[in-house]
Amino acid sequence: MSLFKSASVVSLLTLASRITGLVRELLVASAFGASATTDAFQVAFRIPNLLRRLFAEGAFSQAFVPILAETRARQGDAATHALVNAVGTVLFGALLVVCVVGVVGAPVLVWAMASGLQDSGGFDAAVVMTRWMFPYIGFMSLVALSAGILNTFNRFAVPAATPVLLNVTVITAAVLLAPWLRGQGIEPVYALAVGVMAGGVLQLAIQVPALWRIGMVPRIGLTPGAWRAAWQHDGVKRVLRQMAPAILGVSVAQLSMLINTQIASHLGAGSVSWLTYADRLMEFPTALLGVALGVVLLPQLSKAQAGGDQRRFSELLDWGLRLVMLLALPAAVALLVFAEPLVAVLYHYGRFSAHDVQQTMLALSCYGVGLMGLIGVKVLAPGFYATQDIRTPVRIGIVVLVLTQCMNALFVPYLQHAALALSIGLGSLINAAWLLIGLRRTGRYQPAAGWWLFALRVLVATTVLGAGLWAAAHHLDWVALREQPWLRVGALAACLVGAALVYFGTLMATGLKLKQFIRR
Repeated sequence: MSLFKSASVVSLLTLASRITGLVRELLVASAFGASATTDAFQVAFRIPNLLRRLFAEGAFSQAFVPILAETRARQGDAATHALVNAVGTVLFGALLVVCVVGVVGAPVLVWAMASGLQDSGGFDAAVVMTRWMFPYIGFMSLVALSAGILNTFNRFAVPAATPVLLNVTVITAAVLLAPWLRGQGIEPVYALAVGVMAGGVLQLAIQVPALWRIGMVPRIGLTPGAWRAAWQHDGVKRVLRQMAPAILGVSVAQLSMLINTQIASHLGAGSVSWLTYADRLMEFPTALLGVALGVVLLPQLSKAQAGGDQRRFSELLDWGLRLVMLLALPAAVALLVFAEPLVAVLYHYGRFSAHDVQQTMLALSCYGVGLMGLIGVKVLAPGFYATQDIRTPVRIGIVVLVLTQCMNALFVPYLQHAALALSIGLGSLINAAWLLIGLRRTGRYQPAAGWWLFALRVLVATTVLGAGLWAAAHHLDWVALREQPWLRVGALAACLVGAALVYFGTLMATGLKLKQFIRR
């Protein structure tokens, strides 16, 4: 399967995940609005999610996948399975300890994440839901282990489709369990926490058949002797050595999120939720393009590095960066000029008010400023991880964190919660530019010919697209059309389809051949 087809498979399955995720958020917004209780759920859910991104999908994947790919390329499948068994045993033991500590220390974690909930009345609910959902980190860490194995064996479908299960279980809980809890006099938002835990169980269960088919189901050792043997495995030691700087690197981004959540919790009820709803929309392009490319590129770059093929290494990065330019730039412009229609059509129902639309729209527009950086980092960072150079992205991330918080201090008094999104976006642009400069200086990436003409064509097409979407955004009063939802949905669909046709039509009219990306 070509790289483009692999990335397309991941993107399509991620699209299904994001669509069901939007349905999930639409139901939550409609049923609960933006209030102290929804802020409590968002904070409680963010705590295991933060740790998942920090340890599981972040530091662990960055350290594990390159070493796994190298082991398979140089030593074969038997040695690869031995590494999987040892890593799985160590990971399982560590997760048991982390989950127990997290459940016991939930009040401290909630206070550290969002102490402002004490003023808005959502603190106790956040503690309860954190305790219910904290074991989710255990399930998702094992899912990350499975995904790293499957992606290394070029089995991208199951890991990409897995998040759909979380959305389905949360939707089911919101539709069926929340009304029942309300009838029993229990806070209905607790149903969402139950849905999250059920989703974690299902996401792990679906990995087993896929691992079985490639003969890589981890054999978890539960005896003291098995644990000692696993800790002494050379591959485990290498993964742990790589994880140390990786944890620091990933924790920089998560620390920024933690600080932003803390700040938002003090900006008034609804601020955390507005940022979260905007973040869900921003994740559409970052997941469809950035995550998909990162998932496909990391094992391929690791293989090229292990084989000493520097030319292919550079070509892979060039292919990924051109796709970022081709698809992320128009998406960024769409978030900037078309934010209100997107937010109104997707969220403006039930308890989600016109004021909520405006506040979420501001955050989404600010995220759009840095979308190119957010996606670009997911392509550029694997260029360092594949060479097992994690320290360079860490150093860059630390400086960017400081710059981001300086921007928060400058912008928050004027833009409130939207300033937090703007600072993240601008920080991501700085991060991506710095990573690109680093890859160029070390010679790992050499741009292929034709970049300037390619960029000019994309800029022309993006300008045409942006003008059309701006006109459409101001032609209709998208908030006032709340009582005509199907008209509003149809108008949004027509605008987005029309914009896509205009954009790609303009590209082809300027002479850009899209087939070059499929062949590469």
